[in-house]
Amino acid sequence: MSSSAVPDGVPVLSRGRHRSPRRGACFMEFASFLAGEKWSDHPSCTHPLLAQLARRVNDLISDEGRQQLVPLIPSVVGRDGDDRTWLTLPVAVAGAQILDVPEGTQRVLAAGLLSAERLCLAAGPERSATARDARAALDLVPGAVRWVARLGPPARISPKTFANRCAPTMIRCAVDGVVVSGGPQVDARLRALLETAIAACPAPEPVRAVLEVARPA
Repeated sequence: MSSSAVPDGVPVLSRGRHRSPRRGACFMEFASFLAGEKWSDHPSCTHPLLAQLARRVNDLISDEGRQQLVPLIPSVVGRDGDDRTWLTLPVAVAGAQILDVPEGTQRVLAAGLLSAERLCLAAGPERSATARDARAALDLVPGAVRWVARLGPPARISPKTFANRCAPTMIRCAVDGVVVSGGPQVDARLRALLETAIAACPAPEPVRAVLEVARPA
């Protein structure tokens, strides 16, 4: 999608924040535009972690790759998550890329996954699936897990601390790790990471209903 193909009045994706649609839009500003909200890169229609990842992908992907993100924008409108999203989304994002990012990033993601696993196990059966996902990702990087273990006994982290500090760090490091690792598939990997995050964040009820109707018997 080129800027010349965009209808008048529709913002064009570009890096950074923009004062108005006439100056362009980042991914989340475009989402606020579609949602009918006040122009913002932090709209209320999207879960903060998903919005964080979308903003970072928007700013780090190539100019050509950024325009390929446009079809995904409607998918984040209304995805404001639930009480599990602070755990499920960073676990999904970390697990998707942990094998393919630099060693230092693997260690950060492993530390976050270990904290997520402990919180899930403490929460009981309702978080067991997320705990299994975290463990599956950790099993892919035993060296990183051993490195974290050498740091000593883990600090006790509350769900609030995880949501406010650990989860955003995992999101940032996962995206940055893709970029630092380089290669010809960086744009494709960044888009795939955004798709993973979208899938990990519950869809709004009307969208779920459509998906259920469309699902083959």
